[in-house]
Amino acid sequence: MVAIVSLLDAEHSDRVNQLVFELEREFGLKDVQKTPYPHITWLTVNDGSLQHLKKTLGEAAGICCRFMIGTTGLGIFPGEKPVLYIPVVRTENVNQFHGQLHTAVGLVCQEINPYYHPDVWMPHLSLALGDTSPEVISQAVLYLNQRNFHWKIELDNLTLLTKKGELFLEDGVFPLVETEAQDAIKLSASR
Repeated sequence: MVAIVSLLDAEHSDRVNQLVFELEREFGLKDVQKTPYPHITWLTVNDGSLQHLKKTLGEAAGICCRFMIGTTGLGIFPGEKPVLYIPVVRTENVNQFHGQLHTAVGLVCQEINPYYHPDVWMPHLSLALGDTSPEVISQAVLYLNQRNFHWKIELDNLTLLTKKGELFLEDGVFPLVETEAQDAIKLSASR
């Protein structure tokens, strides 16, 4: 399996990592650290040539502007090992980017994880997963309950993560082009 993600900027990576390390210290939750970079996952795929996938991601990044995402609150994917996360708000820009990426990747990979289909995808920043239980997650929610998770984050990359040993590590970073506002400023300055 490989993951197509956007890594967070340094400020928000530090915020997420601080929370992850607090959850490890307070509740022993550390499996989320198997992916050492805080990120939003756009898609995971189980097949396809890495070479073709990297080419597709490079092309997608080259035509997409950087854009802002917003987060709010806490969320839980329920189950025997629930996932604790910070939800990312699905805006028109987020939905459009995800849908276009899903379509482009679908042309080179047939086995996109169904959880990432545009109709059901829940964008989020993971705080705890894998080594959880309903009891521990309920305690973690109480622990984090008074915090503010209303953040604005600029996404400036697509990144491919592949499994190396027990970790998911970078296997290609594809910068998104400048924002539309920056493009407009440069255009007006060149006149």
